[in-house]
Amino acid sequence: MLSAPPRPGQTDELGPVARRALTGGVLAAHVLGGWALLQVDAVRQAVVEAAPIMVSLIQAPEPPKPTPPPPPAPQPVKPRPAPAPVIAAAPSPSPAPPVFVTPAPDPVPAPVAAVPAPPAPPAPVAPPAPPAPKLIPPSAVRYVVEPKMTVPLLSRRLGEQGLVHLRIVVDARGLLKEATIRKSSGFARIDQQALQDIRSARFAPYTENGQPIEWETTALLSYELDR
Repeated sequence: MLSAPPRPGQTDELGPVARRALTGGVLAAHVLGGWALLQVDAVRQAVVEAAPIMVSLIQAPEPPKPTPPPPPAPQPVKPRPAPAPVIAAAPSPSPAPPVFVTPAPDPVPAPVAAVPAPPAPPAPVAPPAPPAPKLIPPSAVRYVVEPKMTVPLLSRRLGEQGLVHLRIVVDARGLLKEATIRKSSGFARIDQQALQDIRSARFAPYTENGQPIEWETTALLSYELDR
């Protein structure tokens, strides 16, 4: 048992020896009390360890069946939006017809007196055409140099002969200007020889009223084998 602490004033009445004895007793009491408490705990632990443990197997209860989910709540039907009212467009006013303004005509400048163009120079006068050659008969022809009448050698061998009619034009000086075959002899070699021979001739000028003129005639050249 723990003693009650001394009341104030009592410690002064005890001597030193008594105080030491009292202090030692108190400490001893505390030690014994602590030891006793340890022994009590050890006894309790031994009792707990010695007690048999009874184990019984209890079958676990079956798990509860899952509750089926409730059917989905019906979705609320959204009301269709009412079509927007069609507002008829106000008819646009027809455009005013275009007004065409006729522009004022440009002022017409006063007519300027035209300067008369200088007269065109007179066209040059063409020289008068020469008169046509005077046609004279073959008998009127006069030769200064007669044509050389030569029968071609091949024509002699082939027996070619004949009379060639030539149209000739002679100028006022008596020179031959033109010579063409008017009528053939029937042999080309004889005809070509006649044209060659007439070009070698020289003619006397033909005069009319005392003036030499250009003339035309038909010259007859005869080619015979006995010449």
